[in-house]
Amino acid sequence: MFPIGDDNAGRRTFPVVTYGLIALNILFFLVEMSGGEPFIQQWSVVPRRLLANPAGDFPTVFTSMFMHAGWVHLLGNMLYLWIFGDNVEDSFGHAKFFLFYLLCGIAATFAQVLFNSTSTIPNLGASGAIAGVLGAYLVLFPRGQVRVMMGRGIIPMPALVVIGGWIVLQLVSGIGSISQTADTGGVAYLAHIGGFVAGLALTFVFRATGTTQATIQS
Repeated sequence: MFPIGDDNAGRRTFPVVTYGLIALNILFFLVEMSGGEPFIQQWSVVPRRLLANPAGDFPTVFTSMFMHAGWVHLLGNMLYLWIFGDNVEDSFGHAKFFLFYLLCGIAATFAQVLFNSTSTIPNLGASGAIAGVLGAYLVLFPRGQVRVMMGRGIIPMPALVVIGGWIVLQLVSGIGSISQTADTGGVAYLAHIGGFVAGLALTFVFRATGTTQATIQS
């Protein structure tokens, strides 16, 4: 099962923020690869280090959102951001979607840090922010359909099923990182949960704000 897109017939705007985030993630990953372990240690969130020096280490809360454990992790995340992000961006507007994405990523990071406060293992990845985007999509488009490649054919499938596939992908990419090097850690499950819950909650706030603005303008 390989998702290739959803229904964008009702989309009104060009998803400049979604495409920009994808480009930034790819660029940052290339820099990460060239920088190696020292770069990862410096720009990832290390829970114990962040809590010991919140002001000095706070930039890593943002930089870690654009880092990935490997090509599978990166490409899987970017595929799902490409499929689902444009619709959420279209619903929220460009600026609010960018803020929403960052807030979900921050919530994901602190969910992981607070429940694993003594860890010295670097935390990285856009998965928490993207989990928030997926949560928003389910609220905004509960009956959304996604086109998936199944065998030699392309069939429509409920977005909920496809998003479940993303969760499986996170497990696979996490197991792969563990098998390569044990001290890099695995899947930050609480970050995924934190990002998803934040996405669900923030969607009601952002959607309510958008409705109020539309009412005033009309």
